[in-house]
Amino acid sequence: MLPAPHAHRARVLPALTGLLGGLLLGGPVATADDHGPAAKAATVSPAASYQWKNVRIDGGGFVPGIVFNRSERDLAYARTDIGGAYRWQESSASWKPLLDSVGWDDWGHTGVVSLASDSVDPDRVYAAVGTYTNDWDPGNGAVLRSADRGETWRKADLPFKLGGNMPGRGMGERLAVDPHDNDVLYLGAPSGKGLWRSTDAGATWKQVTNFPNPGNFQQDPGDTSGYNSDNQGIVWVTFDESTGSGGTHPRKTQTVYVGVADKANSVYKSADGGGSWSRVGGQPTGLLAHKGVLDAENGYLYLAYSDRAGPYDGGKGQVWRYATRTGEWKNISPVAEADTHYGFSGLSVDRQDPGTVMVTGYSSWWPDTQIFRTTDSGANWTAAWGYSPYPTRENRYTMDISSVPWLSWGARPAPPEQSPKLGWMTESLEIDPFDSDRMMYGTGATVYGTRDLTDWDDPGGRFTVTPMVKGLEETAVNDLVAPPSGAPLLSALGDIGGFRHTDVTKVPPLMYTSPNFTSTTSLDYAAARPDVVIRSGNADAAPRVAFSTDNGATWSGGQEPSGVTGGGTVAASADGSRFVWSPEGAGVYTATGPGASWTAARGIPGGAVVEADRVDPKRFYGFVSGRFYVSSDGGATFTATAAAGLPAEGPVKFQAVPGRKGDIWLAGGKAGGTYGLWHSTDGGASFAKTGGVQEADTIGFGKAAPGASYQTLYTSARIGGVRGIFRSTDAGASWTRINDARHQWGWTGAAITGDPKIFGRVYVATNGRGVVYGDSAAEQPRHP
Repeated sequence: MLPAPHAHRARVLPALTGLLGGLLLGGPVATADDHGPAAKAATVSPAASYQWKNVRIDGGGFVPGIVFNRSERDLAYARTDIGGAYRWQESSASWKPLLDSVGWDDWGHTGVVSLASDSVDPDRVYAAVGTYTNDWDPGNGAVLRSADRGETWRKADLPFKLGGNMPGRGMGERLAVDPHDNDVLYLGAPSGKGLWRSTDAGATWKQVTNFPNPGNFQQDPGDTSGYNSDNQGIVWVTFDESTGSGGTHPRKTQTVYVGVADKANSVYKSADGGGSWSRVGGQPTGLLAHKGVLDAENGYLYLAYSDRAGPYDGGKGQVWRYATRTGEWKNISPVAEADTHYGFSGLSVDRQDPGTVMVTGYSSWWPDTQIFRTTDSGANWTAAWGYSPYPTRENRYTMDISSVPWLSWGARPAPPEQSPKLGWMTESLEIDPFDSDRMMYGTGATVYGTRDLTDWDDPGGRFTVTPMVKGLEETAVNDLVAPPSGAPLLSALGDIGGFRHTDVTKVPPLMYTSPNFTSTTSLDYAAARPDVVIRSGNADAAPRVAFSTDNGATWSGGQEPSGVTGGGTVAASADGSRFVWSPEGAGVYTATGPGASWTAARGIPGGAVVEADRVDPKRFYGFVSGRFYVSSDGGATFTATAAAGLPAEGPVKFQAVPGRKGDIWLAGGKAGGTYGLWHSTDGGASFAKTGGVQEADTIGFGKAAPGASYQTLYTSARIGGVRGIFRSTDAGASWTRINDARHQWGWTGAAITGDPKIFGRVYVATNGRGVVYGDSAAEQPRHP
């Protein structure tokens, strides 16, 4: 449920922007020649025992699919576009993450394009994974299979890519299990790869070579990035369970329907268990069938159509009903196509009362999403809200967002808009097959639901909508800071800006506002005055920089120089008297005091990453293209140092150690090139490469270990040939891995920081699983 002006942007790994050439390709590791002080060797200890949790935000990203098991009550799954899959836990009304075991080299497998829950054996669940079908994701897709409800997984690699974060990701489900012979599964592939089938419960897959149409729809055929120009392919598979039998001698389902991204040929059918396929005659043309849901009891296949693939766009739509027993097609649209400004999706049948069907106007941002409901198989519909008269709205529902209050966005819209919104990007809506009163639907920011849905049908009745998202954490994290006083954590997030957490175990009341950024790219605080904070980010208009003098509780927008196109990085001097900003689209700038005008810095190229010394208020640092820069006059002028051997390619992060003037750690580089971790104790004049660290992408500091005088180091790195999250309590002489195979979270290369008040606590940025934090089992914290 993201504001329309910025939600059309694809959610992409921060490192991917212009940097895809090497960071995540996983090629051979090369150690650069060392220059300056000699590199010291590092020892590696076995993994420490850590307990991992999420900093609570609750949601924050698009949930394109919700799947209920048809044979076991309360068994449900949710898929996200970049943040993995989840299983519902009824006892706690929360979601459990299932793909935290996905590691760095397979980061693309955190994007889930489809889920299937086995109704014959509810312990079985399947996930089709892969994030991008273009070269942003270098790896192919896979089908993950689990025999224990997602606790553990086995993987079947595919010879093509899947796109959990591609256009059309809200269509589906592309993956389906035969409801009678559950060793048979189908998978609809993108990119013209056609229809695929497994006959051994997902262990192996073969293309259905006689399927006649691999799809042809492209959002934008002229897109040279390959993102919008990919063929959407096969988008859903639906079995007619009335045409098979289960039991001791199952007979696989004979009739199977397949949806294809082709506006002239959207629906295909097999009547012989997949032996042959043909286009269903008489079907509507000119639109894409986002969903195909079958009511076997009444013999109706319902289809939700849109003119675009979504999940953001869609200007026209229709809903159709196909009578599987007679072949009759009937347009049952809730409103005439001429009266729509959105496409339809989010289609569900009430399995307790199959004449009841619901569908969403998924792409209606203004004034709100719309949800429609029929109790007579589409003959008549009612809407979740209407005008009485315009612009006054009359709702069939009430909303209670007290558990996730930031869903208001702090907005005070004029009618007919309301705050909070009912949603947007509502491509998934499911009625609980065992409970007609429970319904869940996904938006661009959360999962909403109700437990009194049938109140919709009472004259004058209202059902209650609340967030059902606890445990599902889906933010992409760009930066983290843990000040020495005030709030324990400030975050910079994609899509929803970021939060000030005064308690990491509780959902904060609101994201940063005044101004709101679509994404916050960088944060910093003044080391000696932690109440002074600066943030920068992306927005559709100025200002793209903001200041706080109360530790991030309230903000005021700053000025910006001409030419700025994005947030870039920011730094605050140790005493909070000066700031340096390196925005996208412009050079590096300095300012005196919050909100002051910016003056161009001299001697440093645009695009530099900037940081501040944590002791000397006049000292700032910058890095770009292998060169390290130092300013000793508050950022007015910079001079390149003689430090050599630093990464000239790939992203680089560096930090100055609190309490130690001129003490700097630098991490970054590119696989196959210069890559690792470096340390300077002379203000960047020279750097020594840390031996044993083959790759490092982040560096952060936390409270020193008992008896130690140097702050604890934390990094996301490859050390001793092992990828993981590491800490060092002896200034990098030795390292201990603190995560394990079950806690990897895909890509963790954006930011990391320890807690300055709690020894052993570390906050880790993920790309789609929010902020995770760990505490050593041996050093339990006394406060959150």
